[in-house]
Amino acid sequence: MNLGLLKFFLILLFYSNQVFAEPLLMQYANFKLLDKISNKLAAKTIKVNESELIGTLNIKVYSCFTEPPNEIPEDYVLIDVKDNFQDGDKSIYKGWMISSSPDVTPLEHPIYDLWLLGCSNNKTS
Repeated sequence: MNLGLLKFFLILLFYSNQVFAEPLLMQYANFKLLDKISNKLAAKTIKVNESELIGTLNIKVYSCFTEPPNEIPEDYVLIDVKDNFQDGDKSIYKGWMISSSPDVTPLEHPIYDLWLLGCSNNKTS
């Protein structure tokens, strides 16, 4: 009886370690930007802790995480977006963006749609 209980706890310990796996911090965030007026699509890779100007949007990436390879693929990024056309000092979006669910954390802008493609450790991905 005690051997069965020991096996149960060992199995539980093994699987609980995988459930609480730490996400991996990556160096680059890969985005797609749709200009709704010109119907042009642009891909942009932004390094963590840097900002880039895409159209009139100034996008600052604070962190980009991905799940370990043995987990369900998911990437999420913490960003701050400012529109230089309106008020360059006021954020129009500040928060987390998730790659698998762009409709859950959308950037609501009359001209642009922005979504996260993924996180990587090299600029070409």
